[in-house]
Amino acid sequence: MAIRAAISGRPLKFSSSVGARSLSSLWRNVEPAPKDPILGVTEAFLADPTPHKVNVGVGAYRDNNGKPVVLECVREAERRIAGSFNMEYLPMGGSVNMIEESLKLAYGENSDLIKDKRIAAIQALSGTGACRIFADFQRRFCPDSQIYIPVPTWSNHHNIWRDAHVPQKMYHYYHPETKGLDFAALMDDIKNAPNGSFFLLHACAHNPTGVDPTEEQWREISHQFKVKGHFAFFDMAYQGFASGNPEKDAKAIRIFLEDGHPIGCAQSYAKNMGLYGQRVGCLSVVCEDEKQAVAVKSQLQQLARPMYSNPPVHGALVVSTILGDPNLKKLWLGEVKGMADRIIGMRTALRENLEKLGSPLSWEHITNQIGMFCYSGMTPEQVDRLTKEYHIYMTRNGRISMAGVTTGNVGYLANAIHEATKSA
Repeated sequence: MAIRAAISGRPLKFSSSVGARSLSSLWRNVEPAPKDPILGVTEAFLADPTPHKVNVGVGAYRDNNGKPVVLECVREAERRIAGSFNMEYLPMGGSVNMIEESLKLAYGENSDLIKDKRIAAIQALSGTGACRIFADFQRRFCPDSQIYIPVPTWSNHHNIWRDAHVPQKMYHYYHPETKGLDFAALMDDIKNAPNGSFFLLHACAHNPTGVDPTEEQWREISHQFKVKGHFAFFDMAYQGFASGNPEKDAKAIRIFLEDGHPIGCAQSYAKNMGLYGQRVGCLSVVCEDEKQAVAVKSQLQQLARPMYSNPPVHGALVVSTILGDPNLKKLWLGEVKGMADRIIGMRTALRENLEKLGSPLSWEHITNQIGMFCYSGMTPEQVDRLTKEYHIYMTRNGRISMAGVTTGNVGYLANAIHEATKSA
């Protein structure tokens, strides 16, 4: 009664101490949430006083000294932006310029889909926000659908579709024995899924495995999606950051577009521009025509409204300034290639160090995989030993962030891995 009175505008009064006690115990049954399997690694690393500790769990780029990096193209964009714009709200859909540049990056400079205005797109809170809005869109307009998610995947994918109340099913992806793609099982799952199913696909640099289909395999996947009428939703968190070439990293999406698929896509600028804290991304959905695209965009905006109302300005201005200026874009392309090349180089160095130590295991998968993460094949127990004995921190699934590997620690890391795995 007292709560209803407060809601109706009358003062909140408790008739007795019993009412006060019942409210004070309202959250008594709330238990501490489990630690995030990724963010918890960084917390443990920071709490370790050991000077020679190594963090290869962080999902953020580091230079060869293990330091965070701000790209020069970003610094220049910020210099141009400073004092040039007001701080008014963006529209619910976000920065028009940033969206236009994002679509050209994902779908191609000369895409007919862009010319025909067939893409519904909004600015999102990085890739996570893009995935979440799409998950809610799927739930609202395809309430009887499910989402097929690869095994394994980025752990937050499960959280996103779970909290959007979309049922999840798994499909085969990684083959533990070969430490590569389980292509036959993947294709079987695509064939056996009900017609018109939704699938979450990693466009490039699969997280956490670093295992991507070949171009020919992508073409087979696309063909089977066409046969079954499946919908492909691409999470593209690493365009340019995987191979150093944004066009190459978007190849899977381009193949699906060539085959006429009405795909969806989540883009993020966290990794490829180092804009982690700016939370800038783009959500896009390919539609049948311009009229449908207008309707879909209006619904995406409507979903964003009660979540955060309007996306932030600064990161969107940085992205649109870089991609919209030929010289800055050229600088960015050079810098993103430099980041990708450093990670590729560290893969080679880690493998060579392990082989020089005489490891009885094959480490070819380290250089066969691509992107920020290497799925090492180590067991949770071996990872625990690395942490306990060598103060090396990574997620317990054996995922190594190659961004945390440097010329200064690669030898130490290789020796620790060798000791932990030589009896496997």
